[in-house]
Amino acid sequence: MIEFKQIICPVDFSQSSVRALAHAAVIARWYDAELTVLHVVPTFDAMQVRGDLVQPIRVVTPMPREQMLEEMTRSLNLAALSPRAIPTAEAGDPQATIIDEAISKKADLIVVGTHGLRGFKRLLLGSVTEAVLRKAPCPVLTVPPHASATVSEPVTFKRILCPIDFSPSALLALGFALDLARQADGLVKLLHAMEWLPDEEPRITAGFSIPEVRDARERLRTLVSEESRTWVEIDDLVVFGSASGEILRAAETEPVDLIVMGAQGRGGIGLALFGSTTQQVVRGAMCPVLTVRGLPQS
Repeated sequence: MIEFKQIICPVDFSQSSVRALAHAAVIARWYDAELTVLHVVPTFDAMQVRGDLVQPIRVVTPMPREQMLEEMTRSLNLAALSPRAIPTAEAGDPQATIIDEAISKKADLIVVGTHGLRGFKRLLLGSVTEAVLRKAPCPVLTVPPHASATVSEPVTFKRILCPIDFSPSALLALGFALDLARQADGLVKLLHAMEWLPDEEPRITAGFSIPEVRDARERLRTLVSEESRTWVEIDDLVVFGSASGEILRAAETEPVDLIVMGAQGRGGIGLALFGSTTQQVVRGAMCPVLTVRGLPQS
C-alpha cells in the first residue's frame, strides 16, 4: 500500500507555491504525514551589494532564520493547513537544497508548483522544478496554475489517468495509480498511445482488428490482475497519435483528478526527461501530475 509519511513542499511565497502547499497539506492530513515546508534563501549572512553613486557599496542583512520561520508560520497559516507542518528555512542553492532535504528526510513525496516568482506565464521548468523532477529521490507531484488554490476536502483522486508505454518507470507508476485509486474507491484509466499515425485527432481503437492494436490491448489488460480489477475500476484505452497530445486530450475529454506517469520512457534511465512526453504533459496538464522515476539500473 502506498503511504506518504514524509512530504516536502518548497515554497517561495508565490501563488504557485501556495497552491502547491494547499495540495501538500491535504495529502499530509490524509496520510497523517509530516509536512516539511521548505523555504530556501541565498544566505542568512550580511552581504555587500552594489549601491548608487552616493553609496557605491551597501551592506544588506537578510532576515534571520528564526524570524523567517515565524513569518512562514504566520503568513502561510501552517497550523491551520496541517497539524504536522514543520517550517524549515535553509540557505543555499534552491535545487540542491530541495534534493538534499528530500534525501535527508527520506521523503516519500515532493510537492511543487510549476510557476514561480518569475511570472505567471513563465514556467519554472528549466529551473527549480526541472531540477527537482530530474534528480528527486522520490515521486514528485507538480501542481499547475489551473488547479484549485485552496482545497477544503481531502484529496481522493477518484479518477486517475495512467499513461503506459510498458517501460519500467511506467510500470512502477502503475503501482502508485492503482493503490491511490484503491484507497479512494476510484477508477484508473490506462492509456497507450500508438505513435505511428500522423493524424492530430485521436482515434479510439474500438472496431480495429490489426495485430498491433490487439497486442497493445492485451498487454494493457494483463498488466492488472483480475483480482485487482475487483477493487479498482479499470478502463483500458489504446489510441493513435502523439503520446503527450493524447494524454492531455484524454485528461481533458473526461476530466481526471490526477495523472500518474513514469519519468523515463522506453529509452531507459539515460533518456533526457525534458523535451520528452513527461515534460510536455507536466507543462500542459490542467490537473496535478505525479511523476515517478524508474528504479536505478545496477
